[in-house]
Amino acid sequence: MGLKAILAKPFATYIKFKVNNWANNPVKTQEKVFKELIKQASQTAFGKDHDFNSIHTFEDFKKRVPVRDYEGLKAYVDRAVNGEEDVLWKGKPLYFAKTSGTTSGAKYIPLTKESMPNHIEAARNAILLYIAETGNSSVVNGKMIFLQGSPILTEKNGIQLGRLSGIVAHYVPAYLQKNRMPSWETNCIEDWETKVNAIVEETLQEDMSIISGIPSWVQMYFEKIQQTTNKKVGDVFKNFNLFIYGGVNYEPYRAKFENLIGRKVDSIELYPASEGFFAYQDKQNENGMLLQLNSGMFYEFIKADHFFDEDPERITIKDVEKNVNYVMIISTNAGLWAYNIGDTVMFTSLKPYRIIVSGRIKHFISAFGEHVIGKEVEYALKEALQVFPQVRVSEFTVAPQINPEAGLPYHEWFIEFENKPKDFTEFSKYIDESLQKQNSYYFDLIEGKVLQPLKISSLKKHAFQNYMKSQGKLGGQNKIPRLTNDRTIANQLTKYLL
Repeated sequence: MGLKAILAKPFATYIKFKVNNWANNPVKTQEKVFKELIKQASQTAFGKDHDFNSIHTFEDFKKRVPVRDYEGLKAYVDRAVNGEEDVLWKGKPLYFAKTSGTTSGAKYIPLTKESMPNHIEAARNAILLYIAETGNSSVVNGKMIFLQGSPILTEKNGIQLGRLSGIVAHYVPAYLQKNRMPSWETNCIEDWETKVNAIVEETLQEDMSIISGIPSWVQMYFEKIQQTTNKKVGDVFKNFNLFIYGGVNYEPYRAKFENLIGRKVDSIELYPASEGFFAYQDKQNENGMLLQLNSGMFYEFIKADHFFDEDPERITIKDVEKNVNYVMIISTNAGLWAYNIGDTVMFTSLKPYRIIVSGRIKHFISAFGEHVIGKEVEYALKEALQVFPQVRVSEFTVAPQINPEAGLPYHEWFIEFENKPKDFTEFSKYIDESLQKQNSYYFDLIEGKVLQPLKISSLKKHAFQNYMKSQGKLGGQNKIPRLTNDRTIANQLTKYLL
């Protein structure tokens, strides 16, 4: 056993103790974070505009600070981007994580001296809690790869700009620098296909033990390894035993990955975003990720079903319930206040607080009042893949077909199969029945002959990669929405129908 593996075990035990301290005192931890945030930002432009000096309770906060999305906060962000100090948080941000926006064009999410360490520590702690639980510290001996965006940063008014994954690349701890892959030069390649080819070339002879990234792009890396070597990934990398992922649900990819690897490997799910590192999987056999309550972020929750009401109720973790779909609202030490990140979550545990990401508040299908969400379609497909184990799916998305050429409207599933079902009718029927069990509105619409059962449109190999490439979104942190309420994506995907 290497020195790093030996030292990792006591360090993992220490971190587990620290995490348990705040996880076992969740309400007090969040109250402390809340008070500190208000105190630190009281003299900022935002704090003065919203009378932070008179905020002493969550009730005070709700009265003074409305829920906003990026558009609602943009006027303040623009001032900070232009170089003004003490706008949303004290001083100037260290960075802006640049992401693609919607109506506002590019979004600039601030990262501060206080918020940046939380991104690094959460990723580190996820691995350490895995080691503490499993005793498998050997994963730190081998090489680790994090498929991410380019670390090249630009500068604007004295503040550096870049993708979050590229910014984080500058913070790899010194003790991991020798283990880290790919090389800096390869990581800086902008074109994703060129970059993946270079990564394959660099890593083939290395002892890879940890591989991390968004599943759809890691899959592309694995496929290229298999094409190059004619071997399973697990045979090329004998000591690869830990896959770390985030961004999308892994379950639809699991069977495909196990086939590419040639065996099962442990996995850790992360929930990072430019706005904060919100949660990570802390137990191998527990559903959900541990919500980060002690990381400079204060959380509010609004029931998704009531989010678009005139005055929806805003609650803290103290009042949340399990298995309810909530929109997550955050206030952070990066200067985001009552900020709607757009994600919906469900609590799987309240002792400690664990969540799953159930979808996006804007990503749902409700063309007929069914309000089908991402979690429901992912679960339905997961169930079907368990019943039809020979079927493997590379990628999928769902859209409503409102005006079919014949018959009733339906939900159209665009699926790129690695292995197709022998009986599409039975496979489709199983998915549809699972959706009906989960969603009573969908059941009523099928039962009432408003909708007909879903239909599957099978796509050519690499259809989703080609679609993403056509949109200039191949690789990095980009991902396909699981479902949309219109046919913008669906109409593009029809080019790739088998």
